[in-house]
Amino acid sequence: MTRTILAYAMALGIAATALTWLQYRFWVKAVSGELYILMVAILGAALGAWLTRMFIPYRAPARFEPNRAAIRELGLTHREVEVLAILAAGDSNKVIARRLGVSPYTVKTHVARICDKLGVQRRGQAVDKARFLALIP
Repeated sequence: MTRTILAYAMALGIAATALTWLQYRFWVKAVSGELYILMVAILGAALGAWLTRMFIPYRAPARFEPNRAAIRELGLTHREVEVLAILAAGDSNKVIARRLGVSPYTVKTHVARICDKLGVQRRGQAVDKARFLALIP
């Protein structure tokens, strides 16, 4: 780690020396101050992007895995978990019914059973508790 820090410090020192040399030789005399500041800003942004890429590796987002043990323990069926996931999107019973190809009354029954199994009173509470238990993303 110390070796890396010393290498970057040396690179920055060389860059500062080069900028100072250029300042007296050419740039300040030939180019306006605003353009010189813009070039330094672009150089700093590029260096920052490069350093970020070097020190912060890209990690692909983890794929969501539902808590199957909690699903079994609560006694939720596959269809109820499916209804719960669609419910989390904020859809109404009619929309859920259309998506699943069932009656709105069937969806209402599923929602009532979900609320009963999760021990909550409202749909929003069911979604919150399901997310807390990692039943849905």
